[in-house]
Parts: sequence; C-alpha cells; structure tokens
Amino acid sequence: MLKQKQKEKKPPRLAIWGMVAAGTAVILILLVTPWNFIPVQVTEDVTVIANMEYGCVGESQYGVSVVVPECSAQVGDIVTATFYIPSMKLNGYYDKLQDRVEMVQP
Repeated sequence: MLKQKQKEKKPPRLAIWGMVAAGTAVILILLVTPWNFIPVQVTEDVTVIANMEYGCVGESQYGVSVVVPECSAQVGDIVTATFYIPSMKLNGYYDKLQDRVEMVQP
C-alpha cells in the first residue's frame, strides 16, 4: 500500500499579523487616550502682556499665550479671549497620572 503524507494546515500569516495589529491598536487607544489631545474652545479673561500691531498678547491661566486681534488695551489690563487648548489641560488626566507615578516611586 502507498502511504500518503499528511500536510499540516498552518494558519495564514497575514491573518495572524492582522490580529496582532488590531490588538495593538486597541491597546494603544486605551492607553494613550487620544481624546485628551482633541482641542477644546475656551473663553476666559486674560491679562495683557504685550501690545503688537496685530493686537494684544495675553497669558491665560493655563499658561497659553493668546493673541486678541483688534485690541486697544494696555499692558496689565484684563480682556476676554477665546482660544483652543488640548482637552488634557482641562480635565487634569495627566495630573492624576503623575500623582499615581509619584505614589509608586520609592
């Protein structure tokens, strides 16, 4: 009688790499939290630190320099400005994360 060799079926490598890539993407989305980088519009009172030909430059409470166009205020005055900042500055996510790191470090 003739003996036939049986071939083992191997899973396709492309499918395995696709599953690894999908798993990695899910883990990165959960760990990096991209929604913390999405800009959020904020309106607040800023203190004018300089007058320029294009308007006033003010500093917000978040440490962001803001340009207010068509501004006639003097240095030290307070004006209202609308600007965009990353949402992580508002929600304090990284502050909480840093507190956890400090608790763990000896």
